[in-house]
Amino acid sequence: MTNRPPAHPLDAPLSALRGVGAERLAQLARLKLHTTGDLLLHRPRRYEDRTRLRPIADLALGQPAAARGKIVALGTKRWRGGSKSVFEFILEDGTARLHCRWWNLPFMEKYFHPGDEVLVYGRPVSLKPRTLDHPETEMVEVGEENFIHLNRIVPIYPLTEGLPQRWLRALVWRVLETYEAQIVEPRPGLIGSPACGPASSSKKPEAPSLPSRADAIHLIHFPEQMSDVELARQRLALDEFLELQLELQRRRQTLRANARGLPCAGDNHLIKPFLKQLGFPLTAAQTKVLREIRRDLGGPQPMRRLLQGDVGAGKTVVAACTALMALESGFNAALMVPTEVLAAQHIETFRHWFGPLSIPMELRTGGRKTSNIQHPTSDVERGGLGHSPTGNRQPATGNTLFIGTHALIEGAFAPDNLGLVIIDEQHKFGVAQREQLVRKGCYPHLLVMTATPIPRTLGLTLYGDLDISVIDQLPAGRGRIKTFVRAADKLPKVFEFIRGKLQEGRQAYVVYPRVEESDQGEIKAVTRERAKLEKEFAPFQVGLLHGRLGPEEKERVMAAFRANRVHVLVATSIIEVGLDLPNATVMLIENAEQFGLAQLHQLRGRVGRGAHESYCVLVADIKTAEARQRLKVLEETTDGFRIAEADLKLRGPGELLGHQQSGLPPFRFGDLSQDGSLIERARRLARQVGDTAEKT
Repeated sequence: MTNRPPAHPLDAPLSALRGVGAERLAQLARLKLHTTGDLLLHRPRRYEDRTRLRPIADLALGQPAAARGKIVALGTKRWRGGSKSVFEFILEDGTARLHCRWWNLPFMEKYFHPGDEVLVYGRPVSLKPRTLDHPETEMVEVGEENFIHLNRIVPIYPLTEGLPQRWLRALVWRVLETYEAQIVEPRPGLIGSPACGPASSSKKPEAPSLPSRADAIHLIHFPEQMSDVELARQRLALDEFLELQLELQRRRQTLRANARGLPCAGDNHLIKPFLKQLGFPLTAAQTKVLREIRRDLGGPQPMRRLLQGDVGAGKTVVAACTALMALESGFNAALMVPTEVLAAQHIETFRHWFGPLSIPMELRTGGRKTSNIQHPTSDVERGGLGHSPTGNRQPATGNTLFIGTHALIEGAFAPDNLGLVIIDEQHKFGVAQREQLVRKGCYPHLLVMTATPIPRTLGLTLYGDLDISVIDQLPAGRGRIKTFVRAADKLPKVFEFIRGKLQEGRQAYVVYPRVEESDQGEIKAVTRERAKLEKEFAPFQVGLLHGRLGPEEKERVMAAFRANRVHVLVATSIIEVGLDLPNATVMLIENAEQFGLAQLHQLRGRVGRGAHESYCVLVADIKTAEARQRLKVLEETTDGFRIAEADLKLRGPGELLGHQQSGLPPFRFGDLSQDGSLIERARRLARQVGDTAEKT
């Protein structure tokens, strides 16, 4: 039995540290701190400059500040019935007195005593008398460790109940004293200077010189000046981004080493007649992307490509042509979409497009599975691709297009000869789900598509293992979309406008955030509002669509809307992706402040699909300047890339993509909304590491 190498000192459990007993260990574990390394990467949430504490007399209304003084009085007042209380102490520093209050927290009284010296931090809510509500507090204790807590810039950490700020800060200081010398560079010689490989010789401004990892960890906790904090953060963020880029690089190298690309470039015997009967020409952008895809499908490695294009850019036609290339080559293809509504629409679209080509199709959703949807044999030469005479057996040679939802990743779906996987609206699926479907075949080609434009920083991280194609041109003949933001009191005029459009023969969507009413009474729900709208728009028919309806009901409603038997479709954001009804020209979204910008842009994209001028009305309760700024972006532009960048800055990547779906690691120090240059730098460094590894 071989001896295991000793663990790195930073992997040592916190239980081994002096002064960390069972109670403190449990508190640290609630903060997900288990090792000395975890503790050293526990990022402060802010800093206090205790070299310049504010005299109590100088505190300003509403401005956050730190002050220090002695408690001269304290007590708790309780109202009758015991349902309400306030604990208060009065702090004095020689310049004035400060009242510090905690509402309905009577137990706070046991933590303080007259004569205690206390540091407090907060925003004054009154100056007569000077008052802080629920301030942060820290005892000033006489002792040799005061140099850690006073007369310097000190870190203020995220805490958990019962864990004192002062104790945690002292623990971090002691751990740094013991272990700082053992913090090593993950890649010696790679980071610490502006030179990052080939880019250092360009004429762009030089990247800042960054501290060593050990210095960065010290400065993130105990900076000498506030500017140290940002440099330290950038260094630690760069380490995070570099590890991600190296992992993405390893994935690509593994794929290259283990997989050969299936010959799926096709021979045009299906695509040519398809394009001829399509009824409209492809745009130059679509043609360019298809050339990139065909090159991948005939290449030595499996295609791994992201196709992004704004709402209405024509990604579905590109997906159809890509599927035809695989089908021409004798392989099956699978197209996965996030909703049953979109799957049903795609099967209708592809049935219309592929019907004359006699291509078998199969629909698979949670509520429905149809066997090969056959079409009469056409005059098109099919290159010897046979299909089942019974219509129930999938041809082993491969020539079927499967369209479905998450049902495609279930065990029951096991197609022979899978050559191509297409995932529509990739941001609605997790990375693991993408991999599950790809594993249904032997390294099939993969095309992921999104109409939520990906800001470059996310493209380099979330999709760093994919090649990226962009359709940057909209098809001709699309009507303009005008967007308006309105307050709720303007709804009668909005309804009057919609009625006018219905009388012209057009159709409308009305979107609400919820299916049913909740405790948040101001947020509207489709089930309740539908009845009101039926009265508002009578005699026009109002349909209802949301995720809790059964598959048959969803299909029935959509069929009626497509046939113009339903004139107003009241829905949740289930209609966000893919629906294409040219006659629908008005989109009303109520409680628009509840949606992200990218999601609102997607919803808006359900109109403007035909030649008629279209309208999107966002009805919102705008209480903050930020909310107004967000919605103003939609009024000003229909450029999805600009909107996605704004959403990333205003709400962060978790809102844009969903934390669980994104597949991104949880960054402690990296910020995808502002660290574009660091991500680019990490990508260059990863290439540098890869080039060095190849040479050795």
